[in-house]
Amino acid sequence: MHPVFVPKRVVVEKTKIDAPVVANIMKNVPGIEVEMVERMPISPLYDPGSIEIVDFKGDLLRACPGTRRYICCGYKILHFGLQCSVGCTYCILQAYYNTPNLRLFANWTQMCEDVRNKVSMNPDVFFRVGTGEFTDSLLLDPYTEFSSVIVPLFSEFQNAILELKTKTHHIKNLEKQPHCGRTIVSWSMNSLPVVRKEEGFAVSIEQRLQAAKTCESWGYRLGFHFDPIIFYQGWEEDYKLIVDKIFKTLGSSRIVWISFGCFRFMPSLKSFIQSKYPRSSIVYGEFVPGLDGKMRYFKKIRVEIYRKMYRWISSYNPGVCVYLCMEGRDVWKEALGFTPEEKGGLSAMLDGAAKEKCGMD
Repeated sequence: MHPVFVPKRVVVEKTKIDAPVVANIMKNVPGIEVEMVERMPISPLYDPGSIEIVDFKGDLLRACPGTRRYICCGYKILHFGLQCSVGCTYCILQAYYNTPNLRLFANWTQMCEDVRNKVSMNPDVFFRVGTGEFTDSLLLDPYTEFSSVIVPLFSEFQNAILELKTKTHHIKNLEKQPHCGRTIVSWSMNSLPVVRKEEGFAVSIEQRLQAAKTCESWGYRLGFHFDPIIFYQGWEEDYKLIVDKIFKTLGSSRIVWISFGCFRFMPSLKSFIQSKYPRSSIVYGEFVPGLDGKMRYFKKIRVEIYRKMYRWISSYNPGVCVYLCMEGRDVWKEALGFTPEEKGGLSAMLDGAAKEKCGMD
């Protein structure tokens, strides 16, 4: 199983040179170049083979920023790093941060303490926590072994689950972790043409599904995220094929949730995509500004896509939790036939699905 990314250089802030993440990378990439700096430059030049290790001063467990004016799910982010080298054309991170290189936060002890304190001090709150908002959860795991720290941590809790989101097949370190059913391993999914044209170094759909099947055999719960769905001539047949592949490869009982979200982007992202990926055509469709200022497909198109995807999935497993990413009540109602409020709210929907599938009821 070949890794998606192999680092060639590590740049480390002096105060974190003895951090476990540095030792693990040096162990797993023998001979890697290590450079120590007093403080990481704010805007270093892009170095695709490097990893930056820093002392992070902010909040390591925080609320997902979501999108104003649309329904948010109450997700919490475990902020362990920034950026991604998979190279998806549509990635919002390329226009979101002024730090272009892969950056990891070395504060693992503080991170674990923060999680334990917040979760244990709020026993009546259910925490859905993910690491995949600002980077790929497993991209660097073959080198950092971060999953061997964080997965056992969440096995301790009765009121929290961890979600690892990825486009890789880097699951080896998950095999013998004592997860106790508290970790959901999720894959971003797309149609075969989109994977081939727009998802850079991401592994194939077949590799993602085989990794999911292996995780299923290890007792992990699973999730799938169709986001962003790209609208193009022939999308229907291509996306239905992926839905079919999921349910023909995996058992439904381990799937906690499946999400949909159509392609949307900040206007500033368009120039990044045009400059960096001139062969990509995804920004040249018909878009309108959404309530959050992002460019979106027309509502009619989004509703049609979601309605059909929901129907295909329901034909295999009518009970699986399906939800929309950053859409309004009107789109929910037209596409899925219900609004989150009718089921107690989106947070309650997802909390309930996690508790049921992870054996926490």
